[in-house]
Amino acid sequence: MIFKSTNPYNDEEIAEYSALTSEELNQKLSDSSLAFKEWSQKPLSYRMKLIKKAGDVLRDNRDEYAQMITLEMGKPISEAKSEIEKCAWVCHYYAEHAEEFLSDEHIKTEASASFVRHDPMGTIFAVMPWNFPFWQVFRFAAPTLTSGNTGLLKHASNVFGCAQKIEDVFTKAGFPKGVFQSLVVGHDVTEKIISHDGVRAITLTGSEKAGSAVAQIAGKHLKKSLLELGGSNSFIVLEDADLDLAIKTAVKARMLNSGQSCIAAKRFIIQDCVYEEFVSKFTESVRRLKVGDPILDDTQVGPLARKDLADELQRQVKESVKQGAKLLLGGHQNNCFHEPTVIGNVTRDMPAFREETFGPLAAMIKVKTIEEAFELSEESQFGLGVSLFTKDTSKAQEYASRVSDGALFINELVKSDPRLPFGGTKKSGYGRELAKDGMMEFINRKVVYVK
Repeated sequence: MIFKSTNPYNDEEIAEYSALTSEELNQKLSDSSLAFKEWSQKPLSYRMKLIKKAGDVLRDNRDEYAQMITLEMGKPISEAKSEIEKCAWVCHYYAEHAEEFLSDEHIKTEASASFVRHDPMGTIFAVMPWNFPFWQVFRFAAPTLTSGNTGLLKHASNVFGCAQKIEDVFTKAGFPKGVFQSLVVGHDVTEKIISHDGVRAITLTGSEKAGSAVAQIAGKHLKKSLLELGGSNSFIVLEDADLDLAIKTAVKARMLNSGQSCIAAKRFIIQDCVYEEFVSKFTESVRRLKVGDPILDDTQVGPLARKDLADELQRQVKESVKQGAKLLLGGHQNNCFHEPTVIGNVTRDMPAFREETFGPLAAMIKVKTIEEAFELSEESQFGLGVSLFTKDTSKAQEYASRVSDGALFINELVKSDPRLPFGGTKKSGYGRELAKDGMMEFINRKVVYVK
């Protein structure tokens, strides 16, 4: 099987990648298991040193890696550079905190000593998406490898060039052979990989469909899985909000990565007394965004990563407008490009409200009360995060109990941060990445009891 990497901006072929043969895949699985036996016994200080070096390699080669992101999936180059910087940050974060996170946890009992050790599990299989092709790998790899596990990456087939560059980072940083490997394979060998004795857990970032399929296979083989799936985050604006701050943040929250983010703000729920002003100023701000070639430094919105993604967004726009939504800006598609689009008067029965919209589409929803705002926010099958804008931050913190999502960000967009746990609820998946939680996901918390 041949996989082709194609530039979504101009449809030019970048490279071709041949799928691993069955023998080659078996060898990589074996190499990963063998590497674990040695890697897991290396001093933590050694592993911390290497993950810090990986962060240094990322920063030293930022422009090269960013260019590959932009060429393969169309992210504006300025954002691609920021993505590489964030990957370096997460590497340096775990280099600094791994010793603290993995230290023994002493518990007083009748024993002369009783404590919990934090030991690695084995090989962790990662299935990763194309929209943040470096970041989503490194937020898994940095804590997982530092804790002594080995990693296998099955990346999205349209970003295999990024996958090779990521493996290159670990090679340049001095990681031993087999500790991190990228697999050029399709979905057809997923069960073969998961069923391998050396593979002890699976982490997937992707669609609900992909997550469900992988979770079933993992469950069949009694192996742990972590799922970070889709989202339809609400962005609630109350009548006392700082509108200038809310609008500036809202544009970034919706249009970052051309709207292709699970944690992007997608449903804008606005109290009626500030609805018109917010929508008008938001729409004008979006209108001024520079759309074009993502390789240019001043481009703010590029193409979507594939034409089928733009086709799907166009369907959601057309069906929502047909059902009564008001088209305020944009609405047109040209191959992989979809215009930044704003629709108003959105109701709960429209695709723009019910479905995850993965692209530059902002859905405006008018409500009368705070209670109605939270009711509509909760009316979603997803649960990644909520943004809430109000000047009464004390009261806002009391609203946290009304949010069933994995995060509530007050006067800020929902974002991932190495220092904070990240993950969702409902059909957004389960488990947590980043911070100490992310390191503990693939750890054997082993009790040691001394009589």
